[in-house]
Amino acid sequence: MKSMQVKLGDFGVSKVLSTTKSRAATIIGTPYYYSPEMCKGESYDTKSDIWSLGVLLFEMCALEYPFKGNNYSKLIEHITSSKYNDIPAMYSKSIHNLIRGLL
Repeated sequence: MKSMQVKLGDFGVSKVLSTTKSRAATIIGTPYYYSPEMCKGESYDTKSDIWSLGVLLFEMCALEYPFKGNNYSKLIEHITSSKYNDIPAMYSKSIHNLIRGLL
């Protein structure tokens, strides 16, 4: 926006967890943003949202997904390995560390 604000939203499918300790098990959405727990078929909580935010921040900096695969199985394999390339060096160490912390 002109005010330099960034607004994100994609709530076509969402679930409200009843407590901060609640966990979900359904999987729906874009696989590039799946957390390792989701890929492994485990239940997940709000930490998966933090993971997805890390994927999004990486994508905004690098203009590509951190985890890629030429098929669904390879993508899931890359996500669960949690190995990804660094974002471009032009970004601060703080942004690098933030992405590392989120992912």
